[in-house]
Amino acid sequence: MCLGVPMQVLEVNCDTLIAEIDGVRREASLLMLSDTVAVGDYVIVHAGFAISRIDPVEAEETLRMMREVFAAEDMA
Repeated sequence: MCLGVPMQVLEVNCDTLIAEIDGVRREASLLMLSDTVAVGDYVIVHAGFAISRIDPVEAEETLRMMREVFAAEDMA
């Protein structure tokens, strides 16, 4: 299964960005994203591409739910 993950933008460099979540940093292409992004914004990263910008409150709620699901799987 593939998931798009909300990540916070740390750097923007022309057509790529560096984003982070829970200490994990990833580079992602901006080529599929029509929105302008800035440091501090949240984006959905999927398969090496930033595919959409996301509201910070929605990003945090999505991450909370993802952490709950993955924590439950770790306990099984």
